Amino acid sequence: MKKKQEEEKELKITFLSKKEFECPACETSFRKEELLSGGGRLIAGKLTDELHRLYEPSAKYGEVFPLVYQSIVCPECWFASMEGDFALLPGENREKAAKAAEKRIKDTTLIFPNVDFRDSRTLMDGAASQYLTLLCYDFYNKQASPTIKQGLASLRCAWLLDELNKKYPEQHYDWLGILFRKKAQYLYNEALSREQSGKETLSGMKAFGPDTDKNYSYEGMLYICAYLRYKFGPAHDAAQRKTSLEDARRTIAKLFGMGKSSKDKPGAFLEHARNLYDTLNKEITENG
Repeated sequence: MKKKQEEEKELKITFLSKKEFECPACETSFRKEELLSGGGRLIAGKLTDELHRLYEPSAKYGEVFPLVYQSIVCPECWFASMEGDFALLPGENREKAAKAAEKRIKDTTLIFPNVDFRDSRTLMDGAASQYLTLLCYDFYNKQASPTIKQGLASLRCAWLLDELNKKYPEQHYDWLGILFRKKAQYLYNEALSREQSGKETLSGMKAFGPDTDKNYSYEGMLYICAYLRYKFGPAHDAAQRKTSLEDARRTIAKLFGMGKSSKDKPGAFLEHARNLYDTLNKEITENG
């Protein structure tokens, strides 16, 4: 019996944090599920063009998806945000966030069935947590940089939808993944536009990600803006498409004016940026 308990302990991938959180919307107290590190739980795979780190299943622990545990979600009213912002919900919006609980729970369960934030998180719970984060940043003011955080949550939701699609094909999760990428395209580029016009700061974003393994900083955000614009921006109007791609090319060109590879811009990242620049340049040239 003791040996079995020890084996089960060894195979754990998460634990409940000692720190108690209080929901700023409904005042429920709870502890957050955290991912254990080390022990071969995460076996890094390739880096995608979206700067998403894939992980190989381990023989001991199986599949582990770090993004499942990133957002903090109140198990009672499902208010959600990045952990650092959870307690910082502006006082004037707390009642609004509380009153919106029924609607966000209903909206979320329409897309992600069988979600339960009182138990250990599943892949479905993780995708739902990113969707809830996207919704709840509507209650934050511009100092929190809500638009870029919504873009990040939308992109991460799309990545988890990719995994759901692998497990449950024919359930339209692939289609949903495209929709969330299109939403991320709008939000990333809107955040950049707001920053450039002074409408919203990006200083509230401490780590741009976009994934959890590496922070590619502001340069990484510029890359994602351009990449998503290329993949999911205007497509049907040729003139509009050309203008969008030229904007994306200018954005990528900035990366090469910011110095050589560094901690925030490793060679692998610059290679992705160079490939995207060449792709953009080729399409713009071919289409006149």
